[in-house]
Amino acid sequence: MKKLLGTLRAQGQFCRGSGSPMYGDLCELVAADVEDGGVFATILSGHEEDSGRHAVPLRLLGGLHRLVLDGRAPALRRWYPSTGGTWDAPSAWPQITAAATSHTEALRAALGHPPQTNEVGRAAALIGGLLRINHVFGFPIRLFEIGSSAGLNLRADHYRYSHAGGEWGPVDSPVTIHNAWRGPLPPAAALRITERHGYDIAPIDVTHSDGELTVLSYVWPDQEARLDRLRGAIAVARNVPVRLVRQSAADAVAGLTLTDGALTVLWHSITWQYLSAGEREAIGAGVNALGAQADPRSPFAHLTLEPARDGSDPRFLVRARRWPGGELEILAECHPHGPPVNWQSS
Repeated sequence: MKKLLGTLRAQGQFCRGSGSPMYGDLCELVAADVEDGGVFATILSGHEEDSGRHAVPLRLLGGLHRLVLDGRAPALRRWYPSTGGTWDAPSAWPQITAAATSHTEALRAALGHPPQTNEVGRAAALIGGLLRINHVFGFPIRLFEIGSSAGLNLRADHYRYSHAGGEWGPVDSPVTIHNAWRGPLPPAAALRITERHGYDIAPIDVTHSDGELTVLSYVWPDQEARLDRLRGAIAVARNVPVRLVRQSAADAVAGLTLTDGALTVLWHSITWQYLSAGEREAIGAGVNALGAQADPRSPFAHLTLEPARDGSDPRFLVRARRWPGGELEILAECHPHGPPVNWQSS
């Protein structure tokens, strides 16, 4: 129980510090309810010792948000900003516990599904890193992503990025990521992505309403900019095809090959923490094997936005290795949701 309470409260502090007072409140209220043996103690029963990488609070709150979005908990719409409401914790909490009591099994089922925010803001880090990498090679790009969810960030070149020095990306994009880049900017070059492949253990098709509701449910309801970006990215997805495959990350990497005359890129963002130690080891071995096969005509790059611990608190770094060579480079640092991405000198 102590571990679960710590996880809930730590998640609440992180959400509040990341601009979501609503989820800051909710995590604390759920923790207090669990301590008192309330409905959320029943819902979370069996998950008391789950590790932090399972993100139990976000699974729970995503399931609750889904009830609001799909109409099963209509009384909560007035409190959820994502459905036009205004958050007020004291007034909302009794109706939230009532909804949880009515939908206990649905919320317990939600705990079996990892969060799939497919956070579009992370595209600012990934595409900027790709601009840096491809500036060296100048080849057409074959793009592969593990933990891709709905594959929205595989369309990152179809979004617009504004920064103090101007903008990059198509002017008519329904997605604009504001304050995207700071520091030494990535090269303002064109990219030609010829292949887009995503791999996930539970891929989501956002071109259908069920998939759209699923990814929206994992966005924190009081973060309007994130919701707007996501809705715009779903519109892009309907016009830019991506090949999504239901496959584990390790198996996907093991199946990758290089191609003459093209830059093969494997990227991922905020995925590493959800993988087991064995799968991480297998991915690392697969990446190194691909790097060993690379040559100047068939280069390979591994681009990531993942946490790196420096003391007790993680930093979220954009890092790259490119072959031939394979030297690790730290390109930037940012929030786990993306902007602003603070680029380092190359």
